Amino acid sequence: MPRRGRMLVAGALVAASVALGAGVSSGEPPGDPGADFGLTHRPVCPPAPEAAARCHAQVVTTASGGEAQPLATATYTKGYAPAQLRAAYNLVTAGSATQTVAIVDAYDNPNAETDLAAYRAQFGLPACTTANGCFRKVDQRGGVAYPRGDVGWGQEIALDLDMASAVCPGCGLLLVVADSNSFADLAAAVDRAATLGASAISNSYGAREFSTETSWESHYNHPGVAITVSSGDSGYGVEFPAASRYVTAVGGTSLTIASNARGWSETAWNGAGSGCSAYVPKPAWQTDTGCARRTVADVAAVADPATGVAVYDSYGSTGGANWFVFGGTSVAAPIVAAVYALAGNAASIGPSYPYGHTASLYDVTLGTNGRCSNPKTAPAVGYLCTAKVGYDGPTGNGTPNGTGAF
Repeated sequence: MPRRGRMLVAGALVAASVALGAGVSSGEPPGDPGADFGLTHRPVCPPAPEAAARCHAQVVTTASGGEAQPLATATYTKGYAPAQLRAAYNLVTAGSATQTVAIVDAYDNPNAETDLAAYRAQFGLPACTTANGCFRKVDQRGGVAYPRGDVGWGQEIALDLDMASAVCPGCGLLLVVADSNSFADLAAAVDRAATLGASAISNSYGAREFSTETSWESHYNHPGVAITVSSGDSGYGVEFPAASRYVTAVGGTSLTIASNARGWSETAWNGAGSGCSAYVPKPAWQTDTGCARRTVADVAAVADPATGVAVYDSYGSTGGANWFVFGGTSVAAPIVAAVYALAGNAASIGPSYPYGHTASLYDVTLGTNGRCSNPKTAPAVGYLCTAKVGYDGPTGNGTPNGTGAF
């Protein structure tokens, strides 16, 4: 189960607050984001039934007794801002309007466009609206018969749009809302995003593997389009569609400021999904020897709620407290999709590309997301759940260092 009770270590939160003060040209948080009360986090989407997916967003909450409530404020005070994310991953260009990042999620957030405008205005990003042609929202058929709203998936939508904006502020955004969280509807939405010209498609959802999952892989196989999928938030274990051979499976890290040449440090997040698929054959471009089938993940980005990101969402808030802090591999998937869009190479590359360009990735060598082997009897598969030099399950080949691996 997701780690509802995981406490945000005060030191990590203070480190995050220091990072938040660096390089902000607008929207700098006032005061110390590390408040004097306990913090935890919880998933925003409930467990899904069979043949359906759960979103991977984790919202930071207050621990004030009883059911913890989301930590929400009326003004931006907490969470990494676009300038920090771009600095952490050495992303120096704004991207091109010829590139479109598609976000696929279930249900609707009727405030998606206005909330996106508020986020971008806070951080001095250019407007991205229906009126100026930068933003488009469609249902899974390409029309405007949107499904019912859902607060949990609505927060996922807000998170995904904000992260794509943070990393590629010059890119176009396409939001495709599926009728439900069934794989039938989500797969149709992915197909729709591809037919509408998306350069990259971000999917921040998944389900534990199931025996018929390979029958859905064709919907995630769109040559010339980079498709990213979050690896999951329940620690060691594989989910679909991250296990598909046709996607870039994105794991998760904890990201903090550091006194090294990069200025940042990352370790594997203990909630990130990883492992060896039970059903999907191994693609030729994976050469790790501890898994005979598809290994998850391929790359990674920040996902730990303890080092979470700022998100603006009025649909899931009350009393005008619209600023939240989110984590989960739902953060990482749209970040990496936006890096693909920044690189502008999706038309000619596939998910194998990062494996041949590891010099343009930050290797994550510390951290674990669970126990995947007995070190006395099967030490060779320890990399499936423990970060190490080179490829490992929780962080794949590493995190973006510029756009050269994408």
